[in-house]
Amino acid sequence: MSDLVRRLAHDRMALLGLVLIMLLVLVALTAPLLAIPPAEFHIAQRLMPPSSDALFGTDRMGSDIFTSVVFGARITLLIASVTVALGVLIGVPIGLVAGYYRNWISDALMRTTDIALAVPQIVLAIAITQTLGPSIRSVVLALSLTYWPFWTRLVYAETRSVRNEIFIESAVALGASPWRVMVLHILPAIASSIVVRTSIGIGATILASATLGFLGLGAPPPSPEWGRMIAESREYLPLAWWYPLAPGIAIFLTVLGFYLFGDGLRDVLDPRTRRTL
Repeated sequence: MSDLVRRLAHDRMALLGLVLIMLLVLVALTAPLLAIPPAEFHIAQRLMPPSSDALFGTDRMGSDIFTSVVFGARITLLIASVTVALGVLIGVPIGLVAGYYRNWISDALMRTTDIALAVPQIVLAIAITQTLGPSIRSVVLALSLTYWPFWTRLVYAETRSVRNEIFIESAVALGASPWRVMVLHILPAIASSIVVRTSIGIGATILASATLGFLGLGAPPPSPEWGRMIAESREYLPLAWWYPLAPGIAIFLTVLGFYLFGDGLRDVLDPRTRRTL
């Protein structure tokens, strides 16, 4: 473990990603201390440029954009964490079972996964949220149902690669049940790949969530949502240039943080891609 921490500490890009992630979490946890919840509108102060009273300016309703961005971090982190957790809970067991067994059940599971992967994920997510109506629950459900195949395909491939290793054959020879082999032997052996995919998956989920918000299918008003804030600013550009700037930068830095950290984890945890430090 100490060796992994040392290698990760020498990866500047991974450290930058970790700092950005920690910053997002810190902002989400301390949002009530950083700003007052956006509950009132001040029409007389609408579309005001950045100033000492409003660091990021105000929006079309006169609300402080800084406040909206800060509380929007909570919604973003909630959607991403719950979506990825559900994707892992659905995709990993299916991938384990399909990769361990070599029968019609395995074939059926993977053909179902292939069909799910063949459908453009964002298109399917739009269709689901449009049917259920804009809400945080709809976004989480839509993204969970469209992202689980990525974990299934990854776990399936990794399970197949370690299925014939000596330590797996030894466990089977000693009488270990298939579930015991999968949970106690195969899963720990492929955990590093799942962790890396999860970190990158959170970034992709945040980007997809912002896309749904931009299309008006995310968290409904008055909940602050980064994608919807950018969509609302379009009719006021280019005069109100500050309107989309803060949520756009927030999305960029957040997604970048998870991608950089995931890439660094891959270099540290995967010996096939590990760099010499």
